[in-house]
Amino acid sequence: MDETDGLICGYLLDGKGSGKEIGWPEIRAWEHTHGILWAHFDRTEVSGQVWLNEQSGIDSVAIEALLAEETRPRTVAFNDGLLVILRGVNLNPGADPEDMVSIRLWIDPFRIISLRSRRVMAVQDLRDNLAAQSGPKNPGDFLVALTDKMVDRMGPVVAGIEDEADQLEDNMVTAASRELRVQLGTLRRQAISLRRYLAPQRDLMARLQFEQVSWLGTAHKIRLREVADQIIRYVEDLDAARERIAAMQEELAGRLAEQMNKTMFMLAVIAGIFLPLGLLTGLLGINVGGIPGSQNPYGFVFVSLLLVILAGFQIFIFRRLKWF
Repeated sequence: MDETDGLICGYLLDGKGSGKEIGWPEIRAWEHTHGILWAHFDRTEVSGQVWLNEQSGIDSVAIEALLAEETRPRTVAFNDGLLVILRGVNLNPGADPEDMVSIRLWIDPFRIISLRSRRVMAVQDLRDNLAAQSGPKNPGDFLVALTDKMVDRMGPVVAGIEDEADQLEDNMVTAASRELRVQLGTLRRQAISLRRYLAPQRDLMARLQFEQVSWLGTAHKIRLREVADQIIRYVEDLDAARERIAAMQEELAGRLAEQMNKTMFMLAVIAGIFLPLGLLTGLLGINVGGIPGSQNPYGFVFVSLLLVILAGFQIFIFRRLKWF
């Protein structure tokens, strides 16, 4: 078995903001006296799954949740350990931000086990901070820093949805209706998708503040409350953006209906003008004897003038009735 299979990174935190990078041998030989362990795995690789099931000593229910295919943001306490599942926006190249990425965490007083399927940018931020000796000093710091960085990356995405909604609102008069409908529909789906995952994460952050674990202190809970407030604001911004988009869609539908009604009205007016003209020309066009003026060389001119006069009279009547 390849010793690096499934392991993305491993660290022994020194409690001072830095850490020593380690591999599988150190992880398998780790004891809590060695320092705080952080092991970050690819959830889809076998070696990490085997280590979790056979050597980690984590509760089997927690392991099942860590390795589950489908998850939602939640937290569950196991004695002095905490299972936490978080979601963040997908900022990987070529990905849609609303296609959220998840990270699953097991945190206890002496170790941090994290798993992901797709790359989570906030994890790389923590690794950079450790290299700069400004990283988390303990499990509580790690949880706060990770949630804070994940939420910070949501801000530009939510702001982008609001800015695009502002731009579409400004373009309501000039943009083509079909193009505008497609853009509004896409933007509304993005807002709904983001809110679907942010709302449970808001509840998760609120619950974390009341978890009774020894490694999560008062200062950590205060910072988690700030993160929770930030998520609440993002959810409210998404709700506002979604309502604005819905209002724009309703206004656009109303404009399209009004345009359709005007078009149908004009067609009805035109049909009303030509209906008697068509009736008259139809009568004169029947192939029977006795048609007035059939022998007169100026008969066609007289009929044409009569039709023009009749059409003008109808237009005059329609205008007096203010039909157009």
